[in-house]
Amino acid sequence: MTRVIIDNRENREIVKALEVEELIIERKQLELADFIIETKTLDNKIQKVGIERKTQQDLLNSIIDKRLLNQLILLKENFDIPLLIIEGSENIYRLRDFHPNSIRGMISTIAIDFQIPIIYTESQKDTAKYIALIAKRLEKPRKPISLFAKRKPLTPIEQQLSIVESLPGVGPTIAKSLISKFKTIKKIASASEEQLMKIDKIGKKKAQELKKILQEEFN
Repeated sequence: MTRVIIDNRENREIVKALEVEELIIERKQLELADFIIETKTLDNKIQKVGIERKTQQDLLNSIIDKRLLNQLILLKENFDIPLLIIEGSENIYRLRDFHPNSIRGMISTIAIDFQIPIIYTESQKDTAKYIALIAKRLEKPRKPISLFAKRKPLTPIEQQLSIVESLPGVGPTIAKSLISKFKTIKKIASASEEQLMKIDKIGKKKAQELKKILQEEFN
């Protein structure tokens, strides 16, 4: 069962918001992270998600004192999955007298250099909803994610065309003409130069090249 451990210095409002989410919750003083989500993997290993929560003002303060970066280094070193939550709904560029690029630089450093995911929330209640969602998601078996969409299997004729198109100097039009004329790849391979030259756009030179590739023995 997934458990959420909350630092006992966290605001009571966010604790109350998490308590209604039907989670196993424990409060104690944490040395690292503001929230820890503990769950077991399919091979029965404990997996820990460490979450650091910062308000927009906290983030701006960290640009000055750099304390957040040290916290995130420890977060990354001690948890399987480190996360940073930035909480607040105001325009962060107008909260303090900071150059916008200083803010962008800090966020980019966290995301790119530290490779720590950042979640933006509007309020403490919104933060609690995200934490609950992450905790419940970890309980579900996760399927491997493919970056490539599954392609529809090629039909036999499409496979034949693909094979013929792989021959030098043969594009979709010539491939289609060859299949239409000879019906099978075997018959294309055994065709004579004269027979190949009867196909539109296949001259003597191209016919010789095709014959060489299709009929020459491998040494």
